[in-house]
Amino acid sequence: MISKVISGALFGLEGYIITVETDIYSALPGIDIVGLPDAAVKESKERVKSAIKNSGFSMPQKRIIINLAPANTKKNGAYLDLPITIAILIASGQLVCDNVCDYLILGELALDGSIRKADGVLPMAMEARENGIKKLIVPKENAKEASIVADCEIYGAESLREAVEHLSGVKLIERTVTDIDSLFKQNLDLLDDFCDVRGQDSAKRALEVAAAGAHNCLMIGSPGSGKTMLAKRLPSILPDLSFEEALEVTKIYSVAGLLDGSKSLVTVRPFRSPHHTVSNVSITGGGTIPHPGEISLAHRGVLFLDEFPEFRKDAIEAMRQPLEDGVFTVSRVAGSATFPSSSMLVASMNPCKCGYYGDSARECTCTPQSIHSYLGKISGPMLDRFDIHIQVSSVKFENLTSGEKGESSKDIKERVKIARQIQLQRYKNLGIYSNSQLTASMIEEFCRVDEKGNALLKDVFEKLGLSARAHSRILKVSRTIADLSGEKDISPAHIAEAIRYRSLDKKFWGGV
Repeated sequence: MISKVISGALFGLEGYIITVETDIYSALPGIDIVGLPDAAVKESKERVKSAIKNSGFSMPQKRIIINLAPANTKKNGAYLDLPITIAILIASGQLVCDNVCDYLILGELALDGSIRKADGVLPMAMEARENGIKKLIVPKENAKEASIVADCEIYGAESLREAVEHLSGVKLIERTVTDIDSLFKQNLDLLDDFCDVRGQDSAKRALEVAAAGAHNCLMIGSPGSGKTMLAKRLPSILPDLSFEEALEVTKIYSVAGLLDGSKSLVTVRPFRSPHHTVSNVSITGGGTIPHPGEISLAHRGVLFLDEFPEFRKDAIEAMRQPLEDGVFTVSRVAGSATFPSSSMLVASMNPCKCGYYGDSARECTCTPQSIHSYLGKISGPMLDRFDIHIQVSSVKFENLTSGEKGESSKDIKERVKIARQIQLQRYKNLGIYSNSQLTASMIEEFCRVDEKGNALLKDVFEKLGLSARAHSRILKVSRTIADLSGEKDISPAHIAEAIRYRSLDKKFWGGV
């Protein structure tokens, strides 16, 4: 008897449908799995045998052929255990279910028949809906995650026995339902607040501009000046995620296996801070089986790179294209996987090895050659990817002991939110959501300046020896500053402030 069960698989961030076909016939007992299975799928034979036996069923003492269609795509992961087992039970007559093809079934089996959590359930559930499959049996721990897909019935099974009883109609599993609106009622008080930062008013203003336009920024300052403290508070002033953005982020975290089983949706903008020993593949994504890297895990959020020059040079340079394009494509023999990478890059660094070059309070002990070598770890093209450069000065004693709290994140966030709404309205038909994404043609249309502004730009362009990219980024930042001020036109004052955020090129890199 031949049986068919619908399941799913992943390539990159996308799910696709797999049909598990099973045939049982009289011959020497054994199981053969065909259809390009990887090692994890091949090993499912032993897990399936034990799960069937320990769940009170009988393993057929016949020849079992399992075909995973389509046969020309590589199948990986242990989440095919459950559909393979269900297909065997149907083919052997131990399970009668006329509507099994109405379900997408997936899950890894333990030897005792319990079902373990699987990665990438969300994109597979979305693909099931696109193919007209509205019912899913998934691991209990993944049920909340899958339930955010609209118009689908999600049933979370804890064991093989439970899944079989549901399909046979003996005992139905309670459907998992999630109230999407309630997920966004988050407690933002858990985030670090800018009111705890003493002094650093200019740095906080620069980060407000960065948040308002989703601009990349580089912070340079002495050790202990508060660079990391400022960066960690940046998520507290970013606008809340929309449902569409939350779905994008959740999909990435689902595939990466980083989704908390107690949560069905990532509702807070991600903040990723990898160690400087991370490899370029870990930063951008890739591998034999393509997986998202840190720049994709920070999608719609912040990627913070502390001690920026200490990162491997190939890891730093590998970020240039994803930062520019907002996506990173990994090409393998089996196909190409594209990962989104629309994140804010925030990096911090000391100006030299000892950390005190340019500091007014302590003297630098580095040689000019050492300083040049240290700063040279950041190439000119990479430096150009930062719209905003911030010098974070050492905090004065008076600021530390004043006891006066600064402006709260809540107040700053309100201004950022209004500026972002202006941008969303302005670019609603252009497929972008912030000033940082403006293309060359869009800059000409939306970042027009008057004669005084042009004269100021020309003077600075020639004196600082700025690149064409730096010129474009000054205009983008000027547009954001104007939005924060609620002004339609870019004034010379907005340009002057934007230029101030590019002055560190000349001070530390000599215009390189």
